[in-house]
Amino acid sequence: MASNLSVIEKKSNEVVVVELNGEIDISTVTELKDKLYAIIEKNNKDVRLDCENLTYIDSTGLGVLVGALKKVKNNNKDIYIVNLRSNIKKLFLITGLDNVFKIEE
Repeated sequence: MASNLSVIEKKSNEVVVVELNGEIDISTVTELKDKLYAIIEKNNKDVRLDCENLTYIDSTGLGVLVGALKKVKNNNKDIYIVNLRSNIKKLFLITGLDNVFKIEE
């Protein structure tokens, strides 16, 4: 299965918006990690992950998001996750990550 992922950074005054488009799995997780960590390192702001066009995420992707959260927490910032599809939101609920991330409807 060929997976496609795009990570698009959009800056605003208060937060860094990162659009996640496509699928996050073992074949795309390195790209996600590299791009997301670089965005976090160059911006000392809260991060808003827009998941409107994210169609799939597996445990490797969740691990990268937890690692990213640790990085932003070191700067007393947060990660907000918005526009989750129901299948992905269910994964956050099952794993308890809905209590770790700030998930907005």
